[in-house]
Amino acid sequence: MMPALVTPGAPWDPAWTQARTPAEAAELSAGGATVLVTLPSRLDAALAAAAVYFWHGARVFVTEYTDEVRQALEMTDSLAGNRPPALTRRGLA
Repeated sequence: MMPALVTPGAPWDPAWTQARTPAEAAELSAGGATVLVTLPSRLDAALAAAAVYFWHGARVFVTEYTDEVRQALEMTDSLAGNRPPALTRRGLA
């Protein structure tokens, strides 16, 4: 499942299960649950938390920084080897 981004205050699916720690997110996602995480209100903290939670299986993120978090999630997915990078460069010395 591709990640979903939800703005604060927007309604969400009651079937989603909220996680409070990365370990909890990993456990819930391993059990087949769609895991929701509310990200911090600071941009740098939200990006870091989104990457860690996504790596541990969370797929729904509540954030006010939808564009920035989407980029962080795409980068994390590329690092995990699940999608090709958007741009590759070959460096020659």
